[in-house]
This record gives sequence, structure tokens and C-alpha cells, in this order.
Amino acid sequence: MKHVAIIGCGDIGKRVARLWQARSVPIYASGRSSESSAVLRETGLQPLELDLDRPPPASDIKPLLTGALVYYFVPPAATGTDDIRMQRFIKLLSADMPPARIVAISTSGVYGDCGGATVTEETPPHPQTDRGHRRLAGENVLRAWGRDNNVPVIILRVGGIYAADRLPLQRLRDHAPVLHEHLAPKTNRIHADDLAQICVAAADVGRADRIYNVSDGQDSNMTEYFNTIANCLGLPTPPSVDWAEAESGMSAGMLSYLKESRHMDNRRMIKELGITLLYPDLRTALMAAHNKGKP
Repeated sequence: MKHVAIIGCGDIGKRVARLWQARSVPIYASGRSSESSAVLRETGLQPLELDLDRPPPASDIKPLLTGALVYYFVPPAATGTDDIRMQRFIKLLSADMPPARIVAISTSGVYGDCGGATVTEETPPHPQTDRGHRRLAGENVLRAWGRDNNVPVIILRVGGIYAADRLPLQRLRDHAPVLHEHLAPKTNRIHADDLAQICVAAADVGRADRIYNVSDGQDSNMTEYFNTIANCLGLPTPPSVDWAEAESGMSAGMLSYLKESRHMDNRRMIKELGITLLYPDLRTALMAAHNKGKP
């Protein structure tokens, strides 16, 4: 590869960029505005202004994608069942001068509700929300382009992402309710720094047209997540409610997460990508953050 191009360089993109900067690799990173581009420049990245809702001419972008390791971290739009942004991104790629490799983040939501069962990468996707359908549509479009043009594409299906600065502290301070723990769905999560190292490993050794479940592998649930954070940080544990109270008081977005339950098998990620997790469980991460004086 000639350089790294991070399309959609938010928090995870910046963490990935820092790992590549340590290798002295040139990095282009896209923001959606001149303001975000200025922030990227301040972190030592070469900004690339790119808004996939209003994409520029392909001729402006293709030279920066040619021969590059491309990370695609752009979420789909908020409505519909297709990933229109991914479709627009594909049109910016050149079959004659393609990227060296593409690593894209997707979501565990493509599996839908599995009733708490364990899912592997061989589990057929069965999204049950528009959000899940959009992510699966984006996966399919990108993988098809990679196969057609002999470009390795690696998909990372990611559970919930957390870090010291990505905790639901305001919800806890607001005493927002959670489900009774025996009703709570199984959830999957990964620390943002572990996700960053997984993104780098996927570029280094990930197999072409390969999917990897990204999770710390812990068998946990949403209510345990909130309670563990509260206990470790000395905050009151949130009140718990039954389903009837939840459906009358929680947001539609939160309810959509609570109605899906699955446990992601992460063994392919660990074995094939050679990952040793920095934070193998939530409590380890919280204690490390506490020792650093965060949050």
C-alpha cells in the first residue's frame, strides 16, 4: 500500500490513525466539513473533505484511494433499508486503479434477534430492523465490488463500542431505568482501543472477503453493563423495570436494541487476526480508566 485512507474519521478512525502514525505511514482522513478537516489536520492527518451525502466528482477522490489501504467507517443514513452512502462510495473507486485493501466496520445487528444463542460468522444474517438491513446491504455491495475487482475486502461486525469517554454516564446520573436483569438481552461489546488494534490486524493479516465478529467474548447483558459501570464508578445503580414499563417509557432506539439478544463468538477474530485483547472485560477497562484518573 502507498498510504492509509480513512473514510469517515471519527473517534475510531482517529484511534486507528494513531496506530498507523506509530508506523510512520502517511494517512489521509476524511471529514464532512472544513471544520472537521481542520481538526484532523491538527492531529497530524492529511484531511480529505468528503461528504457521501453530497459526493464530489470521482476524479477528485480516486487518486487518493488508488493503491491505498482504505478504511470505511461511514455509518449508513438514518432511514431506509439500503446503504446509499456505500453505493456512492463504490462509485468513487476505480477498477483500473483500485485500493490495495478495504476494511469496513459493520454491526452485529445484521444477525437480528437470536434469542440469546451464540452466533458465528457462518450464522445466516437475519436483520429485523431497518438499521440492520442498511448495514447488511452495505456489506453486500462492498464485498461484491471486492470480488468483482479482485480487491481484498474485510468486514468487521462490531457489537457495542465503549471507552472511558464513551460511557452512558448521563443516563446513570439521570436514573434512567433498565430492564430487570432476568429480562435483559445478551449483548456484545468491545473497547474502542481494542477495536482500533483489530482494524490494524485486519489490514495486516485479514483474509480477503472475510467476515470477523468483533467482541470481547464475554457473556453479558445490557443491565449488567449499566450496573457494572455504576458500581465501579460509585454511581447509584439504575432502577429496573419490566417490559410493560420499558415500552411505555424508553425511546424507540433503546427498545430496538433491547429486543435483540445474541452472543457473538469471537474465536475467528482471536485466532486469525492474532488478537490479544487489551481489555478482555468491562471491569478491567473501568479499573484501568480509574487508575488513569478517568472518567
